[in-house]
Amino acid sequence: MPESLGALEPGSALDATINAYRTCELATIGKDGTPMAWPTSGISRPDGTFLLTTSLGFPQKAFNIRRDPRVAVLFSEPHASGLDAPAQILIKGKAVCPDEVHTAPDGDLADFWLRLFERQPSCQKYLDWPATALTDFYFMRLLVTVSPEEITTRPLPPPGPVLSAREAGAALLGGEVLAAYSSVVLASLDADGAPTLLRTTVAAEGGRYRVALPEDAQVAGGRASLLVHRHDDQLTNLHSAVVTGTLEDGLLTPERLIEPAQRSKAGLAEPIRIVRNTRATTKKYLAKRGLERPSIPWKAYRELRATL
Repeated sequence: MPESLGALEPGSALDATINAYRTCELATIGKDGTPMAWPTSGISRPDGTFLLTTSLGFPQKAFNIRRDPRVAVLFSEPHASGLDAPAQILIKGKAVCPDEVHTAPDGDLADFWLRLFERQPSCQKYLDWPATALTDFYFMRLLVTVSPEEITTRPLPPPGPVLSAREAGAALLGGEVLAAYSSVVLASLDADGAPTLLRTTVAAEGGRYRVALPEDAQVAGGRASLLVHRHDDQLTNLHSAVVTGTLEDGLLTPERLIEPAQRSKAGLAEPIRIVRNTRATTKKYLAKRGLERPSIPWKAYRELRATL
């Protein structure tokens, strides 16, 4: 149901629920018009905005926001949150992502890194040698500020497999990957052409995905995508994948499966490939702007870690 923006005040029940979630889904509109969501983490600010970040190794969200500031943020994966039957919380609004690279853990970023160090202890290893020689890009951050304009809450879908074993084995693009999950996040456009998100379920139907849509869901036809992602209690063992396609009358015709880390079929060399690719992307981002590779204040991060 729709909520007032005042429901996001610090200390409110809605704010507490949002901050209990370990991750959220951020949807932006791609260059080809496809709304696409990926999992991320962030913090709420006293002024009612949200701070999300992305490293230079994964700048596509920043590019999308600079082209079209309309975004949707969904809190819908309650694993490890400690919440009992929480609602999924959809926030639609606009975002800004200045072209400024932040490397120091100060201001709001100090709060962000403290929360990440606490909830994802494994990332602390990036602060020590030899990891510092390879993963400095992880600490080169672009800041995304989301200003909410609309809030909607609704129940999460009941647990259960997204697709049966028979459906997963059918000739359905992405079916084998989605079958490992109990729900999906639909990223689509609303009647105004802005991105919107919904955690729901799907079924196979004639080589397409039948998406379960509530009667009051503001979902328009056109470009759309389905996201699945998971994490454990300490935000490790991560996996995410997206199926993009066209949505019409509740049926999504799949066109492409995007599985960045290939975790469902990962080999021992996969982490090496990921680091190599993200370092190359970081180098390209900096070079295009004529920027030297910034140094990371490792001591400041280690001092922050020591406060936990």
